[in-house]
Order: sequence, then structure tokens, then C-alpha cells
Amino acid sequence: MAKIIDDFLNQITMYRLILYYLIGLVLVSVIYSSFHLLAFNPVNIILSSLFLVFFSGFVNDLLAVIFDAPTNSESVYITALILALIITPVKTIADFVFLAFAAMLAMASKYILAVNKKHLFNPAAMAVVLTAFFLKQSASWWVGSLSLLPYVVIGGLLVARKTQKEEMILTFVLSAAVTLAGFAIIKGSSPLGALTTMFLNSSLFFFAFVMLTEPLTMPNTFWRQMIFAVIVGYLFVPNVNLFGVYSTPELALIVGNFFAYIVNPKTKLVLKLQSKIALTPDTYDFIFPLQNKINFVPGQYMEWTLAHKGVDGRGNRRYFTLASSPTENNLRIGVKFYQPASSYKKQMLSMNETTPIVASQIAGDFTLPVDKNKKIAFIAGGIGITPYRSMIKYLIDRGERRNIILFYSNKDRSEIVYQDVFNEAQSKLGIKTVYTLTDINQIPADWIGKKGRVNEEMIRTEIPDFMERTFYLSGPRRMVVGFEQTLKAMNVKDENIKIDFFPGFV
Repeated sequence: MAKIIDDFLNQITMYRLILYYLIGLVLVSVIYSSFHLLAFNPVNIILSSLFLVFFSGFVNDLLAVIFDAPTNSESVYITALILALIITPVKTIADFVFLAFAAMLAMASKYILAVNKKHLFNPAAMAVVLTAFFLKQSASWWVGSLSLLPYVVIGGLLVARKTQKEEMILTFVLSAAVTLAGFAIIKGSSPLGALTTMFLNSSLFFFAFVMLTEPLTMPNTFWRQMIFAVIVGYLFVPNVNLFGVYSTPELALIVGNFFAYIVNPKTKLVLKLQSKIALTPDTYDFIFPLQNKINFVPGQYMEWTLAHKGVDGRGNRRYFTLASSPTENNLRIGVKFYQPASSYKKQMLSMNETTPIVASQIAGDFTLPVDKNKKIAFIAGGIGITPYRSMIKYLIDRGERRNIILFYSNKDRSEIVYQDVFNEAQSKLGIKTVYTLTDINQIPADWIGKKGRVNEEMIRTEIPDFMERTFYLSGPRRMVVGFEQTLKAMNVKDENIKIDFFPGFV
């Protein structure tokens, strides 16, 4: 079952998954309302949803022209459907006016409350905060009903698995639960009753799965995300008084978004291709010149938006790890092309020096340890080698020695990339690379590396002190899982295994 789920998630982008999830919730709400399992008219739910989708799209397109900013239809539809699920469905003309203001404020916040044309606050949350303050009309968060809870949780768990933000979501839920229980005890009421209501009849889970995890408005590293989750979880509880105003879910998220901006300033680059290099028959390096160097840590990734016609179900955004080092004057990403190729990959392959691509949102914790004396073992499968190219090139350029051994696994020799960098690291820094080929039937006669998958015997032979090392694992999901199982069978502790988020699948 887990394999089926992972296969499904690997075929869909995070944004498209969330969009389908929201559409599914709207459809379930319409069906439940038709059978009087929700206290709404199904026609009103449909009208609200359609109005918000079309009106939000119109306003967004208008603002994109005014501000000369790139737009993404998925983001617009996601925001519109979130508003449809948290604002009570329309009954009167005045309700349509309220929806119109909410849609306008949500779209406007993306362009006006932005830095480098990247919005600071969750658009849906900002919209309902502003309508509450200026129109005195609030979101009801009706999606938090008990009837919809199973669908919210099941779909939300898929989103959490896709984004790999389970720990942040759990931290948020625990923070909210502890805060609520504490207030209940102080007031002399039952913590159990308060917690039951929050878990079964509130927007807690929808908020956590859909809004808390918006990539552009949360911090970019693990521990900052944990702090962010604690702050938002605390403020999520309505008993909290914030500068004389009792907190609401949307206000809690806006405060959290502001914290995220303070600790994680926005980065956005509009880049054009300098060169495209075929590394293998199906793997290419895309190199983009930089007018000014940007601050990132070797091993981090960015979100890459490539506008194109005929966008398919995988959308027009991808996350790619930076293969370049901060010491270089360009940004480099290594991309493997699978068949059948998505519309995004087809457009990418046809890029030339005039094609703009937007790179933003530097993020990731798959980075070198602060302690330079810590022993490290890198294990890479296929295109999962890109973060190691970034790290090792950085060490070469800085002349910084670290005790590192790299295992690099590929199906056949033609798939090996960046060998020049690893050879230089061997001669200058003593960083050893162990190459292994997994297709036993295609191994050439002159091959002097290892044969077969990275296994316990191979690790014990090449790394006698493996129990003293921190292992970094990067590559396709199934390959990484295999590496991890091998290490755990060797009694390597969890804290000594660091797994790349492999953003290419998101």
C-alpha cells in the first residue's frame, strides 16, 4: 500500500495535489449538503466556489499586468478554494460582496505585501484578517466540521507525506493542544472537553495541512520551521490575547508568516540560460549567470518556475537542488529527464538564452555539519549526486579539508556525472569516491569500481569506522529508503542518518 501511495505522489506536484485535495473537499461538501449532513445548501457552496475561482483569477490577472509579475494559476485556484472552505457559503447579494472583497484582498496581498515580488503572507489568511478588521465580517472556518474531518485528515496526510512536513505539523498540533489545555486548567474547566472540541470540531487539521505548510510563507530550515510551528500553534488557540485582540487561526498564521520573513528573507531571481550541457544521454546541466552572488548553503535547493503553454498535471514549478557552489559565479542545476516527459521538462529541454525562468525560495537542511571535524559518508544514487557536487566544489574552492567518503551508485557507467569535481577533490582534499554500477550485465570489462548496490559488505569494507560517521543519503525515494534500511540493519543510529528532501519529486 505504501508503495502505491508513493508511486502516486511521485507522479504529481505538491501544488497540484493540494489543488485536487481542495476540489475534493468542495465536492464532498456539496454531496453531504445534498443529504443534509452539512447545514448548507449545496447550490450555495457551488456558487461560492465558482465565484471565488473566477473572480480571483480575473483580479490576479489584472494585478499581474499592473505589477509586471509572473503568475501561477494553481496558486490562484488554491487560494480561492481555501476561501470557499473557510467563508460561509453565500445566501444573499451582500455575501457575494463579502466574497469579492476577500478575493480582491487575497490577490492584492500577493503583489502589494511582497518583497522581490514574492508574497510575505498567506493570501487567504491575510484576506480574512483584513475583512475582519475593516468589514467586521469574519471567516467561519466551516470546513472544520466533524462530518468533513475524515476527508480533511486522509487528504491532509497525503499532503504531509508529499511535503515531508510531518514533524512541523505535529509540533504545531502539540503546541496548540498544550496551550489550550493550559488555558482550560487555569480557568478551572475540563482540558479533555476543550481538546475534544479542538480536535473534532475545529479547523485545526485543515489549517495545519493546507495553510501552515505553504512553502513561500514558512521558514526555510528545520529548526526555524519548528519555532514557527510553536508560535502559530500557541496563537491558534482563541484564548490568546494579542495586543488586545483575541487570536484567530488567520491572525496566528499572519504573525507566523512575519516571523518567517524576519528569519528567512525572500529571494527571487529572473534568470536566463547561459549554457546547457549534456552530461549523459538523459541528464543535463543548466547553468545560469549571476549578476550578484546570492547567499545559500551548499546542499540547499530552490523553487524554479518556468512559464509555458499547455501546462500538464505536474504544473509549471519544480524544486531543484543547486549543484553549484556559493563560490561560483553562476547557478547550476543537474536535471534528469524521464520518459514520458512532463510539459515542464519538455519546455526546459527546449530552453535557450532568451527563455526566462524564475528561481526563488532558497531552502533545505541537507548541508554540511558545522563541526568540521565530524566524519561524514555521502551516499548518492543517480541524479541525487547534485548536492554533493555543491558541497565538494565548495570545499575545493575554500581549500577546506573534511573527512568524507562518497559512495556514488548508478545503473551503468554512462550515468556518472561530475567526475572531474570528485577527481579534483581526491587529489586536493583526499575525499575518496567509491563508484558502483548496479546493472551487472552491462558492466564494461575495464571497470575497476564496485559492482552491485551499496550494501553492508561494501560499506564495512570501504568505511571500517562507519559507526563514527554521519551518513548523508540522496537520490530517488526508493533508493534512499534502501540505503536507510541497510544502515539501520548495521545499527547506525537514526541521528547519524541524514536524508535529503529530494525536492525534484515535489
